Amino acid sequence: MKTSDLKTRDRFSSTLDKEINVKFQQLTEKTRINKSKLLDEAIRDLVKKYENPTKE
Repeated sequence: MKTSDLKTRDRFSSTLDKEINVKFQQLTEKTRINKSKLLDEAIRDLVKKYENPTKE
C-alpha cells in the first residue's frame, strides 16, 4: 500500500515491551479488533488523560 492510499491515517513506527506485545496480540485475537483500532483507542485515552489531568 502506498502512503498516498491512506486518506485518514498516518504511518508511524515504534517498539513495544515484549510482554506488552504478547498481551496486545492476544487482545486482538480475543476481541477481533485490529491493532490500529486498539492503538487509536489507547492513544486517545492517553491524550485525554494528559490533556485533562485530575487534581490529587
